[in-house]
Amino acid sequence: MYKRRLLIFIFICIIAGFVCIGRLAYLQLGVGGDYRKQIEEMRILGPMRLPTIRGSIFDRSGRVLAVDKPAFYLYVNYELTRFFDDHFWRGMILQSQERGQTEEQVEAQLRKDFQDRLDLLWEIIDKCAEIGDRDRSEIESRIRRINDRIWNMRRFFAWLGKFGNSPLREEYRAKGRAVPVAEALKDFEEQFPDPDDRLRLTMEVDLKVMHQPQQLMELETEAELLQAQMEFVDTDMVEILTQTKRVYPYGSVASQVVGWVGPARAADKQLFAQDRLRRYLDDELSGKDGVEKVCEVVLRGKRGEVIYDIDSELVARSETQFGKDVTISLDIGLQRQIEALLRDPNSNLNYDSAIGAVVIDVATSDILALVSMPVYDLNMIRRDYNKVRDAPGAPLVNKATYEIYPPGSVIKPFILIAGLEEGKVGPTEIINCPHEEAPRGWPNCMQFKQFDSCHDWRWADEGGNIARNAIRGSCNIYFSRLADRIAPAVLQQWLYNFGYGRKVLPAPGFAEELKGTNAGGFTERNIQQSAGQISTTIPRKTPQGIEQYPKIAKYERRMFGIGQGNLRATVLQVANAMAVIARGGIYESPRLFVNVSGSFKDGRQDLGISKSTLEVVRDGMSAVVNEAGGTAYTAFDHGALRQMDLKVFGKTGSTEDVVSAWFAGFAEDDAGRVVSVAVVVEGGQSGAKDAAPLARDIIALCNQAGYIGKK
Repeated sequence: MYKRRLLIFIFICIIAGFVCIGRLAYLQLGVGGDYRKQIEEMRILGPMRLPTIRGSIFDRSGRVLAVDKPAFYLYVNYELTRFFDDHFWRGMILQSQERGQTEEQVEAQLRKDFQDRLDLLWEIIDKCAEIGDRDRSEIESRIRRINDRIWNMRRFFAWLGKFGNSPLREEYRAKGRAVPVAEALKDFEEQFPDPDDRLRLTMEVDLKVMHQPQQLMELETEAELLQAQMEFVDTDMVEILTQTKRVYPYGSVASQVVGWVGPARAADKQLFAQDRLRRYLDDELSGKDGVEKVCEVVLRGKRGEVIYDIDSELVARSETQFGKDVTISLDIGLQRQIEALLRDPNSNLNYDSAIGAVVIDVATSDILALVSMPVYDLNMIRRDYNKVRDAPGAPLVNKATYEIYPPGSVIKPFILIAGLEEGKVGPTEIINCPHEEAPRGWPNCMQFKQFDSCHDWRWADEGGNIARNAIRGSCNIYFSRLADRIAPAVLQQWLYNFGYGRKVLPAPGFAEELKGTNAGGFTERNIQQSAGQISTTIPRKTPQGIEQYPKIAKYERRMFGIGQGNLRATVLQVANAMAVIARGGIYESPRLFVNVSGSFKDGRQDLGISKSTLEVVRDGMSAVVNEAGGTAYTAFDHGALRQMDLKVFGKTGSTEDVVSAWFAGFAEDDAGRVVSVAVVVEGGQSGAKDAAPLARDIIALCNQAGYIGKK
């Protein structure tokens, strides 16, 4: 019996041994590789992300307009700052209060228990105020802002945890949007009217951000950094961390063109959603306006990663790839001088008005200056956004490319070209400007309104009210009658040919950079600009061609002839159209992006204007500036023009329905160098008195910068 049991036991052991050997073989040969891989993966820690470095923006001469620089910040942990928050104390009292205890007793005990934390916080505030001689109240305000931001996050998640399937959430989910925090907190208050109930729920929420350092202030100088390091070397819950900061060396200069960066929103995050190393993290920035936004796909870099195992051994490393740089055509020095001129009350009586100004190098089509006043400080815009948004003059709106104005009399040279080329008037044909009020429905001549005279009488000894004299004196009678002779569709086509009614600045192309991205409508990004209007009725959508425009009503041709009625244009359109005349009838798209390929879909186009027509128009525009009786004659110092070896051609304009003053034209020298200029002054009463002197000084600045004439 015993021997039999022993044999059975031995047999079972042999079977078990074979099973173990088989299992071991299976683990080693079958799935051993997978298990070893899993063990290795368990040993590898999560990747440490290296920051993205944004490309820089340069002007035409290589001067830095925007750059990422390292900056040092003092951080304080929320676990400490919360002791400066009344919500936190109230919540702690509610959590700690027991039967029979008063709130005062509980608070006294809590403050005793946390006295060391309170003392540390007050000590930190004192030391921060000493760094750079800062205002203590500002330090306290920043701590309150940290507390308020995190407390609202806790309140939001308290609501979300309690009402995750609320009708409000379903409503926004149907729209494909997250519930706005303000809406959620409002619903929270409605669902829990008792503030103590809301406090108890909020105190139960524990978020990762509550245990992380929060940015308190920037250490702006090396001295501040050194002082902070000495003061807080052994201080608990205080850290000095570095991060990249977007810096704009020229501050407010060309602010609407350069643009700025801010926290990436949901729409921004779609761009690189498929790229693990380019997609935006929660604390990363993207372009919000201007070149920063337009060239985001070029400027944004790719973050690096470092991966270690649990033994601190390096497993893998991918280096940060810097964003590419962008160069634009602006001369930031010239731009800065023009902006200084426009806000100087000694040079500009309308220094507090909104003003747009554009300078174009005619030969290259490069935009040398793209000025919009008032401006804002790019280094402060994120902090001051609401203040800037609501400021007089709408600084966020680009007056040179986006705001549209009736062009007034600066349109008259183009009306004359259309009339001469279509055979509706001859160069020496007189269109009478009689000494009487215009018929009902027709515009009066400014000469008659101001001086009770007429152009027929004024030019009697100089050929009468012919084409060049009508430009010289800006005769409304001449140009309203001439425009009325031109068929509406023909007049509209001529305006379109000169760039009116379309966005003249091409969007840059990013074909190579957009590969592999979720670009969506990114290719349509461009500097904020408008197409203007060349029709009586406003199109529902921006027309993509002349054929999509509603027609000009026959009765309104007379108003288009003097740049009023429903005709609207941007300052950039006017400056670029003047460049067409200066270029001998060749249309070119203006250029802003130098090292970024542009679509330039409008390209270069010969408008087929005859030499004789151009000579008549140039003669009239020269007379505006250089001959007595020209509307801009008294605004220019003709001796100074001769010293600079310059000849100026121009046209003034004044509008009534939307009051503004214009000057537009071009200046050329004997070497063939030419710049076109356009200026509009919102609220200006006279192009001759308000706009022409500014254009004169801008041309002088172009001369000093070496673009035209002799210095």
